[in-house]
Amino acid sequence: MPLLDATMGIADAEGFQPATLETDRGPIEARYYPVPGGVLAVIWVGGVGGGFDTPARGLYPRLAADLTADRIASLRLRFRDPRDLEEAVYDLLCGLSFLGRQGIHHVALVGHSFGGAVVIQAAASNRGAVCTVVALATQGYGTDPVGDLSCPILLVHGEADEILPPSCSIHVHRKAREPKKLVLVPGTGHALEEASEAVCREVRDWLKENLLKK
Repeated sequence: MPLLDATMGIADAEGFQPATLETDRGPIEARYYPVPGGVLAVIWVGGVGGGFDTPARGLYPRLAADLTADRIASLRLRFRDPRDLEEAVYDLLCGLSFLGRQGIHHVALVGHSFGGAVVIQAAASNRGAVCTVVALATQGYGTDPVGDLSCPILLVHGEADEILPPSCSIHVHRKAREPKKLVLVPGTGHALEEASEAVCREVRDWLKENLLKK
């Protein structure tokens, strides 16, 4: 993976270091929550909204900060082009390369909406480092490689999703290998805000279960 270089700034009050991953396709902006000497991490990506998108009322920054207490680092990525699946997968693979340079080789991938397809494709093409995948309100397009995953997958979807119907996650779950888990949340829309606390617990427990045993 052509990750050319990476620069990191001073730690923010929220606990992350702003980082820029220099690649042969342009710079990728990131937020890194380091754990000195740690070997576990999570990469978090959003959807077509771009930026450092996060569902469920700040789920990503909240868990990224919380998980450092369990010696799990985090890297939040901002896609260069949040509407191009191939380029977004490239960005995520560069994130995995960055973590590898930090000595981290056991990683969970979490993606929301469009990002669900991104994490599935990235995990399918990089089986060595990826320990588990979490897809939140995923789209269906681009998720066919889920059948090739050799790691556990968690799918969470709101039953009242007005943008991507829960049938998207149901379809992905059917195609995935075991171990797998599907959680359908009643009365919850695409951003999963109505059940943010329940979603937070579900994702936190899944990540800890699948990373801390490494």
